[in-house]
Amino acid sequence: MIKDPHKIIIRPVITEKTTQLKATSGVVCFEVARSANKIEIKHAVEVLFKTKVAEVRTQSKPGKVRRVGKNSGKTKNWKKAFVRLRDGEKPIDYFEAA
Repeated sequence: MIKDPHKIIIRPVITEKTTQLKATSGVVCFEVARSANKIEIKHAVEVLFKTKVAEVRTQSKPGKVRRVGKNSGKTKNWKKAFVRLRDGEKPIDYFEAA
């Protein structure tokens, strides 16, 4: 079953580490749906950004316990995917000027 690519790719993860990975080795990082597998993530990136994907690595991140005053809660668990583009493909630009 092919899912909607917009529901699989939630947002790009932009940190110092992921920016450095993107610049040096062509790896981009996304927050993805927890139920998505590597094949669905690869298909979604290829459809949304019109580029070819060489490899997808995923990582499940547990939520953190947060406190506000005497009340405590937990942030949601989430999943991130490191996507390596094929050699010669154009890099993904998150902030394309319109």
